[in-house]
Amino acid sequence: MDIQHFTTDLTNWQGRKEWFFNREHTDTYEQWYEGRYKRAEIWQKKVIGGLIKKDNRVKTLLEFGCGTTRFTRWWHQIGIEATGGDISPFMLGQGVHLFDGNLVLADSHHMPFKDHTFDALAFITTFEYYRDPVKVIREAARVGKYGIVFGMMNRNSTKVVRRRVQQLFGKNPFYITATFYTPAALSAVIREALQGRDYSIEWTCTGLPAWFPVQQWGVPYGDFFGLHVQFNDV
Repeated sequence: MDIQHFTTDLTNWQGRKEWFFNREHTDTYEQWYEGRYKRAEIWQKKVIGGLIKKDNRVKTLLEFGCGTTRFTRWWHQIGIEATGGDISPFMLGQGVHLFDGNLVLADSHHMPFKDHTFDALAFITTFEYYRDPVKVIREAARVGKYGIVFGMMNRNSTKVVRRRVQQLFGKNPFYITATFYTPAALSAVIREALQGRDYSIEWTCTGLPAWFPVQQWGVPYGDFFGLHVQFNDV
């Protein structure tokens, strides 16, 4: 992938300034995962992997909003061949040095792939930033043959309140344009997008305090939830 023609003045997407077009933030993105977020990442992967592996038809996957390829590099560990896509040249500029696979610079609302190119689509903490989520899901259902897996920042979390308070004081710019979903809210968007399709939905939550007796459960509370849409009509 060649991103040399993109300038460092790029700041907007969907008519809004986005943190992932700011080199100050994208250059330190990997460090964030290696620090205090490491434990959360481990449980997020357990949740996502447990959901997608229930469909043994899935051998290939396109992860959109792949960023620096943090999760994209992981899919092969659970037996899935992954390709990454992102709208940020600064994120992908790091990803090309970290991921030994295919990457594409593109907008998730207009995926540059033929129908059923991949067995599944994945969105990991990126779907929150789409202004037209219905259109993105329809694109994902077109390109991904068997299903879609979502890794989402949960609206039913105390961290959401903390993030909004921080924003009031000019801090924490990462979620200003984000829309937080619950499993029920995301399921409603999916129903609108996939009218006429035969599919099933399964979700589970994690992101609970370390002292909590369980770290994954079927109650819609916690910092993160995974949701899998499996198509039954193919």
